[in-house]
Amino acid sequence: MGTHRRPKPPSRARIATLGMAAGAVSLLPTQSQAAPKPTVDEVRKQVEKLYEEATGPTEEYNAIREQQEKLQGEVDSAQDRLARKQQEVNELREKIGPLAAAQYRSGGIDASVQLFLSGEPEDYLEQAEMLDRTSNRQADALRAMQAKQRELTQERQATQKRLEDLKETRTKAAKKKDEVQEKLTKARKLLNSLTAAQRARMEAAQEQDDAAAGVSDSAATYNGPASGRAKTVLDFAYAQLGKPYEWGSTGPNSYDCSGLVGASWRAAGVSLPRTVKQMYDAGRKVAKSDLQPGDIIYWYNDNQHNGMYVGNGKAIHAPRTGKNIEIVPLDSMPFFAASRP
Repeated sequence: MGTHRRPKPPSRARIATLGMAAGAVSLLPTQSQAAPKPTVDEVRKQVEKLYEEATGPTEEYNAIREQQEKLQGEVDSAQDRLARKQQEVNELREKIGPLAAAQYRSGGIDASVQLFLSGEPEDYLEQAEMLDRTSNRQADALRAMQAKQRELTQERQATQKRLEDLKETRTKAAKKKDEVQEKLTKARKLLNSLTAAQRARMEAAQEQDDAAAGVSDSAATYNGPASGRAKTVLDFAYAQLGKPYEWGSTGPNSYDCSGLVGASWRAAGVSLPRTVKQMYDAGRKVAKSDLQPGDIIYWYNDNQHNGMYVGNGKAIHAPRTGKNIEIVPLDSMPFFAASRP
């Protein structure tokens, strides 16, 4: 049976070495230390950047949604036509029935009629002409039947293509929606990281900046130089002041930028395309020096953001998530172009 020896205690030199090592380790920074929280000003800048980054995908989403609605209308119309053509084919089948019965009573069902009744009439006419086995009345009925079936087949193929296109646009719209939502979710998380006092301080700073820049979302009535149709447009737009920006929205409780422009001109009986890019492409371009109230203003580029000129160097627009419809100086953002519906 082996003996158990008590381990030797560490020497003083070893103890000193271990102590120095432990002390050195304790002085090293640990990886578990949390990163410092961003300041209120940093959060505000990051949130604004995310909101601005969401505007481009929002307009792309609007364009895809418009295409989707158009395709849906085409699909609905195609399905209606398909149903009508199917009914016409069914009615012709019913008319062919008595012909087949008469043929049977006169001595049996003709082989060509059997071919039709089997649902494969495509080769009938050639056979009928060659064999001369049916009456002219039968041939006319089957000719009409063949034409209707051809139309029915073509309509089914066209409808199937539209359905495939519709499915593709729905997939694209879902991806763009996710892209926008991802940025908005990041912004919300940043805002939720602030205390109530910090949020209040940030909002107060935003209000001060807006006031200093001449920006206002307070309720107001248009009293500028516009007249006629343009005044109707701006009267409607001013009635929306203070309502929130909401991406993809065309009213009546919230709007995105092109949604507000389109709704305002619609109030005056003018139908505009849905997106910033489409409005830019469709409108008659006017120089900045020739601006008139009601003209559409494009900031940054031709597809990101728009609003309407109200006169006296100011414009009205739906800015971005987190803000309301407001009046701003025309040059509060980089001016790109203007158009007149």
